[in-house]
Amino acid sequence: MSKVRFELLETTCVPLPLENIDTDQIIPARFLSATSREGFGENLFRDWRYDKSGNLSKEFILNDPRYSGQVLVAGRNFGCGSSREHAVWAIYDYGFRAVVSSNFADIFRNNSLNNGLLPVEVPEKYLRELLDLVRKNPGTRVMIDLEKQLFTVLPAGESVLFEINSYKKECLLRGLDDVDYLLNMRDLIKAYELRNTADK
Repeated sequence: MSKVRFELLETTCVPLPLENIDTDQIIPARFLSATSREGFGENLFRDWRYDKSGNLSKEFILNDPRYSGQVLVAGRNFGCGSSREHAVWAIYDYGFRAVVSSNFADIFRNNSLNNGLLPVEVPEKYLRELLDLVRKNPGTRVMIDLEKQLFTVLPAGESVLFEINSYKKECLLRGLDDVDYLLNMRDLIKAYELRNTADK
């Protein structure tokens, strides 16, 4: 999942102006039995996307054909609740490459960065304005420049810097997970081991 390089992303957004969205709402516990990371996207926000009869709920934003894109814009405290990594798998598998909020649960943030999903934290005022703009104009496009750590509303909207761990940033830019990163350093590791052995 994290093998895809996070390059310059320009896309429309899906607004979800709800606060305290927890991981059980993102992917209900009854769908956690699968061992593969693929296929979780079809059950993203399952209990909100479908009614009790299994029909699509016309009121839910993901079922509104006016909205699409690779960025989910959500209210503060996104990803709270249990630590299930499946929540990130579901968001990524659905097609989102980034989630924008004013605050993320720490475990969700870490799970996202470990699985190729970029959590973009912006100021609360900026988030409210962005949600309002996207809801009024579904065609609003944004650009995420991970290299510069810059989130911009296009064509000439306000930009905001966002923070990210430098190591995780490099992994996302290079399309590497933790294991891949270490494997790419195996020559350096071998050289270190040889030097260390020679010194004994």
